Amino acid sequence: MSSPPPDDQQALSRRGFLTGSAAAVGGASAFAAALSPLRELDPQDLPSIESFFQKHYREMDAQEREQALARIREKVARRYEVEAEVSDPQARDGVEFVYALNVSRCIGCRKCAHACVVENNQSREPELQYIRVLEMPRGTLDVEKSDHHYERDEVPDPGHFYLPVQCHQCEDPPCVRVCPVEATWQEPDGITVIDYDWCIGCRYCEAACPYWARRFNYSKPELASEDVNPDMAYLSNRPRPVGVVEKCTFCLHRTREGRMPACLEACPVGARKFGNVLDPESEVSWILRTKRVFVLKEDVGTLPRFFYYFDERYPRGGAAPFDGGPGREGKGEEESE
Repeated sequence: MSSPPPDDQQALSRRGFLTGSAAAVGGASAFAAALSPLRELDPQDLPSIESFFQKHYREMDAQEREQALARIREKVARRYEVEAEVSDPQARDGVEFVYALNVSRCIGCRKCAHACVVENNQSREPELQYIRVLEMPRGTLDVEKSDHHYERDEVPDPGHFYLPVQCHQCEDPPCVRVCPVEATWQEPDGITVIDYDWCIGCRYCEAACPYWARRFNYSKPELASEDVNPDMAYLSNRPRPVGVVEKCTFCLHRTREGRMPACLEACPVGARKFGNVLDPESEVSWILRTKRVFVLKEDVGTLPRFFYYFDERYPRGGAAPFDGGPGREGKGEEESE
C-alpha cells in the first residue's frame, strides 16, 4: 500500500495533534476541578502520605493504630498548641451501655447540650450540638409540635415538658446499613461509632437516622486552643475535619474507662441515668424493670438503647408530661425518687 501524499500526512498529524491536545486539556481541567476543594483547605488540613493511605480502623493492627494516634497527637499539637492524650479504649466484655432519661425531672436548661459541646471538641462557630432539647406542650408526645429553638427567661415553662434527643445507639441502626464505605458501625457494647478518616461526607447516614442525631460539618470547625479538651479518643471526640459527619458516642472515651457521660454529670436535677444493662444490679437495669419506659418512634423498629421514663409522682408538682402514649408498665413496684 502506497503511503499518503505529504499533505495528507501533515493533515493527519495536525488532526491527531489537535485531538490529543483537546483530550489532554479536558483531562487537565477535570483533574484541576477534582483538586479545587484542596485549594480551599488550610495547609495544616492537607493529609500526609501516611494518613492518606491509612487503613480503615477495623483493618488496622495494633501498631498501625498507635501510629494513627500519634499522627492525631502531632496534628493537635501543630494546630492548637495543645498536648493531647489520644487513646483508643476498647469495648469491654459483658457490657452493653444504655441511657435512661427521666422526663418528669428534665427542666429544659440545656446544660447537657452545652457540656457535650465542651467535652467532645465540637465546633463553636458555627456551634454543633449533638443533643437537641425539645420543648413540647403538655398532653402530647407529638414531636412535630416540639420546638428546640425555644428562648425563655426561665425554665421550665409550666405549659411544657422537655425531651432531650441525641444518638439512641440503636440495636438495628439504619445509619450503618446505608453507609456506602462502612465508615460507621456498631461496637460490641452497643455504641455506634464513625471512623472520621474514612467518612466521605455523603450524608446518607444523616438522612437515614430517624432521631436527627447526626451532624455534618459544612464548614471548617472552629475551635479555639483554650477550648480544646485534651482527653481524646480515636472513635469519639478527637477534632473532626470539614466534610464529615459526627455524632454522640456516649462519651466512650469516658464511659469505657468507668466514668459517666459529660451530659449526665452536667444535669442539675438528676434526670439522666446511664450504665450497663447487662448488670442486673445497675441503676439502669432497675429503671427498665420498675418504671414506665418508652422509646421514641418505636414503630420504625430501630430498637434504641436510649429510654425515657417518668415518675408516678412529680417533684415539681403538676400534671404528667403526657397522658397515655407509647410505653410499657414496669413489672415491679412503682417508686418515686
